Amino acid sequence: MTKQHPAGVKSTSAQRLREALGTMVQQQGNGASPPALTATALCELAGISRNALYRYHPDVVQTLRAAQQKHRPRPDGNRRAAQRLRQDNAMLREQVARMAALVDHYFAAWQETRLLLQRRDRELAESRRAAKARVVSIAPEHRSN
Repeated sequence: MTKQHPAGVKSTSAQRLREALGTMVQQQGNGASPPALTATALCELAGISRNALYRYHPDVVQTLRAAQQKHRPRPDGNRRAAQRLRQDNAMLREQVARMAALVDHYFAAWQETRLLLQRRDRELAESRRAAKARVVSIAPEHRSN
């Protein structure tokens, strides 16, 4: 199977596969939205069937696998990200524990204040009963003679 290049030069399937693989790897390195480094994508780009790729071009398949390994996300990066998440979780747990302690502190202070106010109200009521308070008018009295 041959394909015409724009300049009129014929290329073999091996050449097209290598060019397509080079293009895909270059796009992976550029950070653009490249197609996935898969045999299917390579074959579509080169205009070759997957059967032909695996049967007649094992060297290209090896090169593709090497490129996949090179551009695969590194597990150590995942480990670092997981470690950062663990550290963040530990920090958040510590903050939650501090906040819970503050809530407990403020709840205890509220209860103590409520009890003090109740005691003050009782003492005031007892003082009023003990004084047997009389209502005294402060308005001048009018006497009629």
